[in-house]
Amino acid sequence: MIVSIDHQSDIPKYQQIVTAISDAVGEDVLKKGEALPSVNTICKANQLSRDTVFKAYSILKENGIVASVPNKGYYVATETKKVLLVLDTFKAYKEVLYHSFVNNVPDTISTDVQFHHYNIDNFKTIINNSVGKYYKYIVMNFDHKEVAETVSKISSDKLLLIDWNIFSTSENNYVFQDFGTSFYESLKGATDLFRKYKRIDFLYPTFSDHPAETIVFFEKFCKDFQFDFKVMTNPKEFKIEKDIAYISVSDRMLGRFLEQCRDHDFEPGVDVGFLSYNETPMKKFIYKGISVISTDFKELGTKAAQFITQEEPMQHYVPTTLTLRESL
Repeated sequence: MIVSIDHQSDIPKYQQIVTAISDAVGEDVLKKGEALPSVNTICKANQLSRDTVFKAYSILKENGIVASVPNKGYYVATETKKVLLVLDTFKAYKEVLYHSFVNNVPDTISTDVQFHHYNIDNFKTIINNSVGKYYKYIVMNFDHKEVAETVSKISSDKLLLIDWNIFSTSENNYVFQDFGTSFYESLKGATDLFRKYKRIDFLYPTFSDHPAETIVFFEKFCKDFQFDFKVMTNPKEFKIEKDIAYISVSDRMLGRFLEQCRDHDFEPGVDVGFLSYNETPMKKFIYKGISVISTDFKELGTKAAQFITQEEPMQHYVPTTLTLRESL
């Protein structure tokens, strides 16, 4: 039987039916045009009410997974497998990730994209409403104590966590970047350029959701290589100074930096330095080029696509690299 109900489970019985049939379609156990078990068959085999089974089949019809013909029953309506991609926000570098992902999955994969914006209620709603509706789930998690419990509702073999290693377990599939040691090693590649400046200021505004681990390794780098440094968290206090190198996790702060360079007639890479976190397509063109430390978001998207197309566990770290341009 395709459907087997666990009567002791906290998961509603109709949802168990939805999940079982969605999984069977996604795994090609059931193929397009193939008949589904009748309502009566599922009721008798699992001791369920007809209303419960009808509710499950109605949800499957709404999701486009099955269709029905009067007096003939239900059948599989599509070969397409639906995948859910949950991102934090849609910034320029996330667009690179997204396009890399969708360009590397076959036409039989349909991708729904949703954004949690670091809001736990939003995140919980997205996950809770999606359980059992998708073939696989690609989820960008974040720093909140309820994230782990929320994603645990998704079967671990169908879930891929991406970007940030927080609240993951040894059982999870993942594609992460390293915000600590890899960041430190990338900074080492710019040591000689930092020597041009009297201090390094790390711009970490309070509105940023960037992992604080990066600050720890920035401070370690400065102490190990004997640089004067400062961490600035209040964006209102940011006033550009000559002979200072800035590292920023926020493109909003990059914009303020460039505005103040123009106002003070400072030349990036000569009077002041700037190193930005996260590559975007435009940074190579801004002010003769903005130096960046970044993971490879294209590779991150490609690896996520591999998780969809391959039935194998995945645990992978995407490297973080330094790209030097004129701004430093």
